[in-house]
Amino acid sequence: MQVVFTKKEPPQWLLDMWREIDNKTFGPGFDCFTEDAVCNLGVADWKGREAIRGNLKAFIDTGFTALHHITEYWDAGSLKVFRGVVDMTPDDPSMKTVHPTMTHFFYMDERNDTKVRHWVGAVGPVAFG
Repeated sequence: MQVVFTKKEPPQWLLDMWREIDNKTFGPGFDCFTEDAVCNLGVADWKGREAIRGNLKAFIDTGFTALHHITEYWDAGSLKVFRGVVDMTPDDPSMKTVHPTMTHFFYMDERNDTKVRHWVGAVGPVAFG
């Protein structure tokens, strides 16, 4: 099977999800996930929309604010790819803001192609050393 990607403007569901993280609200922007969605971010293996929402909130609450910037978005129907940079600003003013790159793969649900079934992503590195 051949997959053809088309570079597009990011869809509203993706913008809404990042805004929920950036604003630390973690509300309806996460409704883009199926109830039983799986998220693999680095070593994370979160099962279920509420686990994804809760674990991301717990991570952000460790002492920083995030601001996501979309560099490019590619759509292949059942697979969407997003690449960008996230500004991670620590709550502690003595620490520097870091700007790691990120790449995310969103596999859409087979029964409802408006919902994400599996999210695989990588962010970083945030430091070398």
